[in-house]
Amino acid sequence: MKKKSKLRVYAYPRIKKYCSIIIVPIVLFILNSCSVKKYENISYLENSSIAVPPTLNIFSSKKEKNQNSPVLIFVHGGNWNSGKKEFYNFFGNNFARKGVTVVIVGYTLSPDANYDEMAKQTAQAIKWTKNNISQFDGDPGQLFLTGHSAGGHLVALTTLNPKYEIDPATVSGIILNDAAGLDMHHYLQNNPPTTRDNYLTTWSSDQENWKKASPIYYLDENTPPFLIYLGEKTYPSITTANRRFLQELKSFQPDAEFILLNKKHVPMMTQYLWPWNKRYREIMNFMELQD
Repeated sequence: MKKKSKLRVYAYPRIKKYCSIIIVPIVLFILNSCSVKKYENISYLENSSIAVPPTLNIFSSKKEKNQNSPVLIFVHGGNWNSGKKEFYNFFGNNFARKGVTVVIVGYTLSPDANYDEMAKQTAQAIKWTKNNISQFDGDPGQLFLTGHSAGGHLVALTTLNPKYEIDPATVSGIILNDAAGLDMHHYLQNNPPTTRDNYLTTWSSDQENWKKASPIYYLDENTPPFLIYLGEKTYPSITTANRRFLQELKSFQPDAEFILLNKKHVPMMTQYLWPWNKRYREIMNFMELQD
């Protein structure tokens, strides 16, 4: 009898723990569903000849007080050859519940597109949002961009390189989350692209393309304010590129600094699964400062 009693006492906390793991996400899902409006698979490309053109999703608050709210455009990562916008519904839901209208952008991946085509699509998504987000309770005058990994590269390149015709003055700020590719010219000179990870398709073997693909070369006095997160345990290539980028950025934004987090590359994104994560408040504070 004593053994059975001990077994019950030992097992109960474990059952309680597993129940919490199951119940908490369900409760969060219900709360999100009750307070957030979601618009799915909206086309944003003009005159596209792509067989399956990419689309975007929009998340906004149902509360009247959050109408005309700041807008956050998010571009996902995945090494430029993987990932889906649908994986990031939690990001849209959590910010929308806090009064931010979120646009999550899908784009064509390598090998079906190179970095330039991805950047052009990102630019079209930004322009579409600027022209249409007021219909979804967002304020086009408060337009912020963010991206994790490859997505950080795309939002930075699209805004900074004049080729993509995004007026930096229309972007209130850029939030980089462990961004990759900020200086592809430097990286690929030391690690020439091969077919691995479709890098030869994404970047080509032309060093001029590598430079054109690198946001670091387009920083100037018109660059929007940056908030930059960097994982202390991330990939060395990301650390190197971010440090080079920050050093150049300081020429124009002397107070710019990293927010360093004790995380690896993937957890830099998955931390946003939890709506009480401190990053939400930090980012919203950054947005309020630019208002």
